[in-house]
Amino acid sequence: MKQAMKRLGISTEELKGVEEVIIRTKSKEYVLTDAAVTLMDMQGQKTFQVVGEAVIRDRQEISAPAQPAEPSVPEEDVQLVMGQTGCDRERAVKALKASGGQPAEAILIIMSS
Repeated sequence: MKQAMKRLGISTEELKGVEEVIIRTKSKEYVLTDAAVTLMDMQGQKTFQVVGEAVIRDRQEISAPAQPAEPSVPEEDVQLVMGQTGCDRERAVKALKASGGQPAEAILIIMSS
């Protein structure tokens, strides 16, 4: 069989170490883990054969925009703002977040209010 395929210009190769295969459509995603994948080359035309159990997921659930993480404020900046303005920790953190993490701007915000 292999010799006949070789004469026709067809070669096959099993891809080793495949961890995951994902097929995406507009609305769904088919995820195959530990799939067996065979590459068939027929006169320059490559075809992949995938065998395995698929988990089907809805793409709308996957692509929901994630909430951006709130930036953390370094403790040394909080202490600096508190020391320069005499304000409490909560106010210093709020001013630092409002100023984009810039201690000098946070001090100015507190001093001007």
